[in-house]
Amino acid sequence: MAAPDTDKKTPPAPSRDFIRTIIDEDNRTGKWGGRVHTRFPPEPNGYLHLGHAKSICLNFGIAREFGGKCNLRFDDTNPSKEEVEYVDSIKEDVRWLGFSWDDRLYYASDYFEKLYEFAEHLITTGKAYVDDLSAEDIRAYRGTLTEPGKESPFRNRSPEENLDL
Repeated sequence: MAAPDTDKKTPPAPSRDFIRTIIDEDNRTGKWGGRVHTRFPPEPNGYLHLGHAKSICLNFGIAREFGGKCNLRFDDTNPSKEEVEYVDSIKEDVRWLGFSWDDRLYYASDYFEKLYEFAEHLITTGKAYVDDLSAEDIRAYRGTLTEPGKESPFRNRSPEENLDL
């Protein structure tokens, strides 16, 4: 009788990325009742690039993998830079990658007033403020990997002053 083969090892379990690990744990504990709902929120101001394709595959793919839904929600809040041509192109690209948003096509401009109300609420409760730093100053205040950032001088304005702006 031959000796058992002791050199065989059980292959390791496939690794999961942190997003799927979180979803697995949420589903295990029933946190969201097993529902998975993602979104892809492009700004329709140009054609998509490889990073967008990765995000499409991640968000639509996770929804598909977990039997969930994925919204296609255009962040169309900058009309001076946006074109219908780009909206149509983005829809075509999502389909080309093999995904569908079914009846979940949204435009942020459709609920801009609600977003504005949310912003006012965050300001009123001290969780947001209007920052008047220039783009260049914001970059300088942000800090680096080796140096901490600096607090904006506008951070401590009162909610009333922020709402007046």
